[in-house]
Amino acid sequence: MDNLSFGNLHTLGNVVKETELYRQFHFPEMLVMYDANYIEFKKMPSVPEFKEAEEYLINFHQAHGQDHVKFYFPDGEKPDSNLEIYLTSNGYELDFMELYGIRPSGFPEINPNLSINVQVVSEDNETAFLDLNYKHSLDYGKNYADQKRELLKRQLKDTKHVKVLAYYEGEPAGYVHLIQSDDTVEIDDLHVDDEFQKKGIGSALQQFVMSNYPEKIVILIADGEDTPREMYQKQNYQYVGLRYEVLRTF
Repeated sequence: MDNLSFGNLHTLGNVVKETELYRQFHFPEMLVMYDANYIEFKKMPSVPEFKEAEEYLINFHQAHGQDHVKFYFPDGEKPDSNLEIYLTSNGYELDFMELYGIRPSGFPEINPNLSINVQVVSEDNETAFLDLNYKHSLDYGKNYADQKRELLKRQLKDTKHVKVLAYYEGEPAGYVHLIQSDDTVEIDDLHVDDEFQKKGIGSALQQFVMSNYPEKIVILIADGEDTPREMYQKQNYQYVGLRYEVLRTF
């Protein structure tokens, strides 16, 4: 776990600009996805440095019809008081995400539930997976949901991306996106439909991951102020580190 960092996470965006201070990621296939279009600072910026990067990204995003700017700060570093005052007074939401990892052998055993059936997404169940994902993506607007559906279709043809669908009593109930690398498998977007909450589906999806990738380290990120992180801690995931981020929408 010592070698893990946020750099192990997959990003959809491509680096379109790099300076001594930051890297800019841009994903033209899905401009509405905040986590694929952002600036990542290599070192903590001063207020003047942040304002210069901010002005650049606002202009760049507005030229591409985007209504947000997002910035990631270096792992484990929180903006100082001067920068935090500037951010909060200019409409930014300051949050932090936590990175967790686990070796599959450390995941607690769960009692099999015969009502739950977990499958890798293939041609046979692709439509059910896409429809359930689309339903949840509509929370962010139809434009987002349409673009996400097309992205998922492309990823289903990429062996690095594995999509897993869980059924409860024959009904599509939850899913998880997995991203493979040489040493890790990343759990991304684990989601259980509201109708099927508290039935063990989230645990079953994770157990599927642990059983199918026993030699890899399983990694994921959790909102540092949200309750799922407490569940991961109880499931023996190890805390690796945190990263602060800010978002401003127009």
